[in-house]
Amino acid sequence: MSESALLHIDNITTSYGPIEALHKVSLQVEEGELVAIVGANGAGKSTLLRTLSALIPPKSGTIHFAGEAITALPPHQIVKRGICQVPEGRELFRPLTVEDNLLLGSYALKGDEQWVTERLAAIYTLFPILYERRRQAAGTLSGGQQQMLAIGRALLGRPRLLLLDEPSMGLSPLLVEEIFRVITTLNREGVTILLVEQNARMALTVANRGYVLETGRVVATASAHELLQDDAVRRAYLGY
Repeated sequence: MSESALLHIDNITTSYGPIEALHKVSLQVEEGELVAIVGANGAGKSTLLRTLSALIPPKSGTIHFAGEAITALPPHQIVKRGICQVPEGRELFRPLTVEDNLLLGSYALKGDEQWVTERLAAIYTLFPILYERRRQAAGTLSGGQQQMLAIGRALLGRPRLLLLDEPSMGLSPLLVEEIFRVITTLNREGVTILLVEQNARMALTVANRGYVLETGRVVATASAHELLQDDAVRRAYLGY
């Protein structure tokens, strides 16, 4: 294990009943990195993030975060340690207001109201449209605005590691560019990010390093630049 690794996953195997979704997956994320996980539908990308968030227990293997074994911890303890996930499909509370959805992200930080207030203001600066619509029901937002809200909610959990699951799904090309601009900004500000994304070209363009998942296995890992130049990766996932 790298001494500087914030996240270290070693030989994780995860199953849905008799169906093995991840097979002995190992990877690591250094503090401050933006690491992309790419692969086709059904490769196990979302399962990997759900395993990290303790929503699905692994059958075997270990997960260490900031030097601590977290493999057996429940989801709320994972969040308290600073692993915050933006799930595929956003999973917003649609009848609640934008601001109420944001504040739910700070639930684990009870007693630190000043930080929550300051962070909420920072999120409104990052996403001005959310400030404009803070009193609206979340369900009335556009798809891109809902994705911004889901990211903002996770940021209110004070993440040491932000897990992003398919943030570009269902968005127009213009909104995809905006979401990835925000992802890049957050990483430059010091947020460590593990990004799962089917848009492999976009993901590898902003990432430091990447892993390629295929049928639950890591089949390639390298710098993002090297993966973008790899002929097999380009044919399989980049369309050229």
